[in-house]
Amino acid sequence: MEQRDEKPPLTPSPLHLFTMSPLTPEILLSAYSQGIFPMAHENEDGAIYWYDPDPRAILPLDGFHVPRSLARAMKKRPFEIRVDTAFTAVMHACAQREPTWISAEIIAAYTRLHKLGFAHSVESWVDGKLAGGLYGVALRGLFAGESMFSRETNASKIALVYLVRRLRERGYQLLDIQFMTAHLRQFGAVEIPSAVYKQRLEQALRVRVQFV
Repeated sequence: MEQRDEKPPLTPSPLHLFTMSPLTPEILLSAYSQGIFPMAHENEDGAIYWYDPDPRAILPLDGFHVPRSLARAMKKRPFEIRVDTAFTAVMHACAQREPTWISAEIIAAYTRLHKLGFAHSVESWVDGKLAGGLYGVALRGLFAGESMFSRETNASKIALVYLVRRLRERGYQLLDIQFMTAHLRQFGAVEIPSAVYKQRLEQALRVRVQFV
C-alpha cells in the first residue's frame, strides 16, 4: 500500500506474467486468497501483471506504532473520518501520480468489488472536501491495503490509524501492504518471507469478520 508520492517497484514477478482478463470479482478474490494481486502498467497499454512479492510487507496489527507527532496532531481532530462514502473518488485520487498502476480497468474492477462488499475506503474529510484516505480489499480476516493519498498534512496517516483500530476491533488477523515504503516503515511495517505470508494468509482466511 503505497503513499501516492512513493513509487512501488513495477517489475513484474516472473511467476505471474500471465493475464487474467477481464478482472472479474471472482478472479480478484481468488487471487487475493492465494496471495496474488494485480497492477497495471501504463507503458504497456495498461497490461495487467500479477504480483507475489518475496519478501512481503505487512503491518502487524499488534505492533502498529503511531509516531508522537502524529498522535499530537490527532488530538486536535483535524479531520472527519468516514468509511465507504467516496470509494471510487479515493481510487481516482490515488491514481493521480506518475507513473500509476491504477488504470481505468483497475478502478472499474475494484469499484465492482466495493459494491459487493469486499473493497472499502477510509476517508479523511475537512470542510466537506476529501482530504485524503486509503482503500483496500477485505476478505475474511485479511485486509489487503492497496493505496493511499493525501491532499492535506496527515490526512492519509490518520486514515491509516483509523483503519488499524477498526481491524483490531473487528478481529482481523492480517494487514497486507504488499511492498515496503519509508512512509509505512515508521508505523512498524515489516517484511516477511512469502512462504510465511502464505501461512498467515491461510490462518486469516479461516476467520469470519465484517469490515462494516
